[in-house]
Amino acid sequence: MMTPSMSTEPTPRYQEIAEYLRRLIAASRPGDRLPSESELCERFGVSRMTVRQAVSILANEHLLVRRRGEGTFAAPRVVARMLGSPLSFTESMRRRGLRASSKLLHAGWIEPSVEDRAALHLPVGSRAIVVERLRLADDQPMAIERVVSPPTCAGILDDDLIGGSLHDAFERLGRIPTRAQARVSARRATDIERRLLGLDPDGVVLSERRTIDDQHGTPIEHTETLYAAERYEFEAVLQRGADAEIS
Repeated sequence: MMTPSMSTEPTPRYQEIAEYLRRLIAASRPGDRLPSESELCERFGVSRMTVRQAVSILANEHLLVRRRGEGTFAAPRVVARMLGSPLSFTESMRRRGLRASSKLLHAGWIEPSVEDRAALHLPVGSRAIVVERLRLADDQPMAIERVVSPPTCAGILDDDLIGGSLHDAFERLGRIPTRAQARVSARRATDIERRLLGLDPDGVVLSERRTIDDQHGTPIEHTETLYAAERYEFEAVLQRGADAEIS
């Protein structure tokens, strides 16, 4: 009895190129430049259409980013964040071995919005303080943060708003960030948000709105943080309680 011969189809050229790029990216740092389309065409002896097919695969996997007129680059590593965590951005990055820093966009006194007043339990006519910053990890833009706090926390305006952590500043005022409640949604980034975060024209942001209470249960922060969606993923831990409804 004859055993049928096993034949294997040759690996498509675009897959070979994709695997080559994966190896390069694994040995690269986020932001490192990758070979251009013309360089890949010459190296593998293929058309631009074949190269673009390979590059598109890795772009869809968020392993590389393409910037019009600049080239192709290794994508930033995705950072995981626990949904509703009271941890500051600075501490969250530190735990991942990344150096957190900020670019101050605005700080001062404002007339709070209706939503801000409700979250911070402020009376009508009360003012509030705001701190808006571009947050970076190892100099890579990660998020745009807008923090609104009650007048009792005005002392944070005198703290280091560029190199420091707002949560450390709260603690120096005797207000320990203890409990957070958050909700997350996604939307297309605006022109300004894309510019600040270095996103593509069709870039998406994840909006996390959260209220943080201190150790006494008093709200000290109402924040909207806009994360570059391609650089973040949210995690949640869910537990069935004794009083959970059963359907």
